[in-house]
Amino acid sequence: MPTLTRWLVKTSLIMLIAGLALGVYLHLPGVSTAALFPLYLHLLTFGWLTQLILGIALWMLPKYTLEQPRGDERLNWLIYICLNLGLGLRVLFEPLPPTALPPWRGLGLVAAALLQWLAGMLFILQAWPRVKGR
Repeated sequence: MPTLTRWLVKTSLIMLIAGLALGVYLHLPGVSTAALFPLYLHLLTFGWLTQLILGIALWMLPKYTLEQPRGDERLNWLIYICLNLGLGLRVLFEPLPPTALPPWRGLGLVAAALLQWLAGMLFILQAWPRVKGR
């Protein structure tokens, strides 16, 4: 299993633990879910599911070339960095009240979304040429 795939899968499992723990916390009596529910969804969808899918896809898709079977490894690592940096910004800024830290909260959430979008676009760039017929 390639190193990047191991990193993506292991990080996805850590995000699954974090997301499930947050889910348990959200079901405790007296806990307000309004501020934390979007973070819960991001941890499970982008943190766990998306990273797991990306890691396995980068490993299992047909080879790009014999010299670069998974495409440009630097871009693949950039996908990992962008996705997790975006998730980190979500963890920092999502739970804050909308009026907290103006304008930093809004800028942080926009930066998080842009980083996650960039990770998706880079993955498409890397995966597209590998999806080919026989």
